[in-house]
Amino acid sequence: MIFLKNDYSVGAHPAVLKAIVDSNLEYFDSYAEDETSEKVSCQVRELIGQPEADVHFIVGGTLTNKTCLAAFTKPYEAVITTTEGHIAVHETGAIEATGHRLLEVRTADGKIKPEQIEEIVAYHNMDQMVIPKVVYISDTTEPGSVYTKAELTALREVCDRYGLYLYIDGARLAMALGAESNDMTMADIAELADAFYVGGAKCGGMIGEMVVIVRDELKTNFRFMMRQNGALISKAWLVSMQFGVLLKDGLYEKLGRHCNELGKKLAEGILARGYELAYEPESNMIFPIFPKAQAEELMKKVMCQIWEERGENSVIRLVTSWASTEEEIDEFLSLI
Repeated sequence: MIFLKNDYSVGAHPAVLKAIVDSNLEYFDSYAEDETSEKVSCQVRELIGQPEADVHFIVGGTLTNKTCLAAFTKPYEAVITTTEGHIAVHETGAIEATGHRLLEVRTADGKIKPEQIEEIVAYHNMDQMVIPKVVYISDTTEPGSVYTKAELTALREVCDRYGLYLYIDGARLAMALGAESNDMTMADIAELADAFYVGGAKCGGMIGEMVVIVRDELKTNFRFMMRQNGALISKAWLVSMQFGVLLKDGLYEKLGRHCNELGKKLAEGILARGYELAYEPESNMIFPIFPKAQAEELMKKVMCQIWEERGENSVIRLVTSWASTEEEIDEFLSLI
């Protein structure tokens, strides 16, 4: 089978795995109060130019989103997201389970526009409605698009205008930073967002995500919320250690570029063979459109996912990872 289903069903980059193995018989303090976690936190603060930022390590993306959004909102406040946002589709109502409503907007490319935020704020204008408080975006987005600095700046400005927090789901931040269309550094993201997380599981790590909180008022008692949600892990060093490796010497962005380069090769090869794509390719997620019968036949030899049905056609999602090879892409292209 050719594996193009996702970017997390493979172990860890060898450098990450080596760090874990080399430290296996060492003893560490618990709950991120160890020397490694503190060292990596300092490394991150220096990298993003935010010496006062809080850094936390959590095992998974859904748990990260659930914990952050519960901490950042009061019971009567809501979260703005796209209809295809991860918290709206693929987290089994985790945010709603904390008592917070999701206010969804439709997009063509997965990116929220400032005017959509303004419309939602204007509509929620009385004390019988929830108050929009957090704008949730992901970079890359669910369809694989990448925010530009101008787009993120425009969101920052509208959030400031209405007193909203801007929170970025960075499950695939390595791919966003490594995209050809990207014009931002992680420091730029830290300057524009109130809080964001840096993805590990989909970007060369074994497990884990790293939360960075920049806005002071969101830092208060965050570890209490982590503990209550089961996110404060005893072996936090196993997560922080991985980020220490990934963020050293640009490895994180390098892995993202590798994913995207193979994604580009995949997209160009599919287009050259006469097929269309459902979304403009920008990162490591490619969405070709095949006749249903061909898609069904293809999935007997390729591990991938049906994204949506469009009449007589199926849109499938193909995802390259840090471990994908050019040979696998060639094999897929020769297969279609």
